[in-house]
Amino acid sequence: MRKPIVAGNWKMNKTSSEAKDLVRQLVPLLDGVKGVDVVLCPPFTALAAVSEAITGTQIDLGAQNMHWEKSGAYTGEISAPMLRELYAHYVILGHSERRTYFGETDDVVNTKVRAALSSNLHAIVCVGETLEHRESGKTEQVVAEQLRGSLAGLNENDWQHIIIAYEPVWAIGTGRTASPEQAQEVHAFIRGTISNMQDSAVAESTRIQYGGSMKASNARELLSQPDIDGGLIGGAALDAANFAEIVKAAV
Repeated sequence: MRKPIVAGNWKMNKTSSEAKDLVRQLVPLLDGVKGVDVVLCPPFTALAAVSEAITGTQIDLGAQNMHWEKSGAYTGEISAPMLRELYAHYVILGHSERRTYFGETDDVVNTKVRAALSSNLHAIVCVGETLEHRESGKTEQVVAEQLRGSLAGLNENDWQHIIIAYEPVWAIGTGRTASPEQAQEVHAFIRGTISNMQDSAVAESTRIQYGGSMKASNARELLSQPDIDGGLIGGAALDAANFAEIVKAAV
């Protein structure tokens, strides 16, 4: 049985001191909650503060992005070994905002995924369609292309460290949410595509999160779907009470 995973993507929010305050509020709300992996992904500047604040808890640390090289002349970039030194265990790769605003292609994401895995990081790999894609009936085509491109060349062992986040771009930060049925349909399609890429055993063991305006009020219904294994949470992750309710809904 797949263990649910809920990750909070704080995006470009929270200074180090604000991040510590948020964790202080969150930790007691999750006391005693078991059966779900919880990951916090603050901005790079708050990674050290959050890493220290979650020491001794069941919460894991993740980053929002990384470069594919371990070091070098890449001004402004952060490498996987730098993340590992701060005890990060996860990294979000291929988020729609990285693809849209920074021109990241499936090939770039694939290179980053390989680099993450080589440094023992779990990769949360994002895929999803725009409103234009959905309305023109291209959801499955787009999602399949992103999966095959972003995860090309991985072996069965690699897949143990992959989490897929399905985020319909039209539902990110817009307040619009895919219905549980819409989300389940795409999650099931993703699982089927993974089965074709690898085999049914890999597909059944791979965790697939939903990321598209999930919040406390709709989390339980979304997370009750058979192929939705957690959430990649944006805005709701910036509020301790909301995020804690989502985590509890995933148990």
